[in-house]
Amino acid sequence: MSRTPLHEWNLKTEEAIALQNELAQHIVLEDHIGEVHFVAGVDMAINEEHNAARAAVVLMSYPELEIVERHVYEEPIRMPYVPGLLSFREAPSVIGAFEQLRQKPDLIMVDGQGIAHPRRLGIGAHLGLWLEIPTIGCAKSLLTGKYDKEKLGEEAGSWVPLIHRKETIGAVVRTRTRVNPMFISPGHLISLETSIRYVLACGKGYRLPEPTRQADKLSKDNSWTEPTEEQEQQLNLWS
Repeated sequence: MSRTPLHEWNLKTEEAIALQNELAQHIVLEDHIGEVHFVAGVDMAINEEHNAARAAVVLMSYPELEIVERHVYEEPIRMPYVPGLLSFREAPSVIGAFEQLRQKPDLIMVDGQGIAHPRRLGIGAHLGLWLEIPTIGCAKSLLTGKYDKEKLGEEAGSWVPLIHRKETIGAVVRTRTRVNPMFISPGHLISLETSIRYVLACGKGYRLPEPTRQADKLSKDNSWTEPTEEQEQQLNLWS
């Protein structure tokens, strides 16, 4: 399921930022999603020691949430770490993993930000533009924006808007009762309300929706060291 490339990946910082601002203008935040039979989950692991990026894609049936396909793709890191530009570092290997899929997903959930990004182009939104598939960002930590913590209930399914510069860029969603919330934002070709609905529908009692939870497990093996809590927070911060 390869597509015509949108751009080069190894860019200078100022070029990448300008490109993000340009691409963000093409994001569609309305529902262009048909009947969903297959949902893909995406996660990444970076091995700095070996200068390698490892992407995992897990395709699941919907609504059964049974695994249909699992693929891992590794390639050299193309760009150094720059805050706010993580998609240029991670997305090429993710696209490589997607090219191994035999069945095209109807919806993609990405471990990272959608439009909840200072320039409205986190990896979920960036990937959605490349693949032209409805995409949702499912981040474990806050990157930008504010929300009313007092109004967020403790029960699973509770959510409040995530606001940045007077714009709703996502939602803070309690996916499991009395557990830290997820930061959900549409990536491309889907609305916020529909994004929340599918994230909650893909839960299996865990904090992470099942597609990204399975991708997270697949993206790591014994040779790919789990990040420390501090490292994970830093990586999630700029997803």
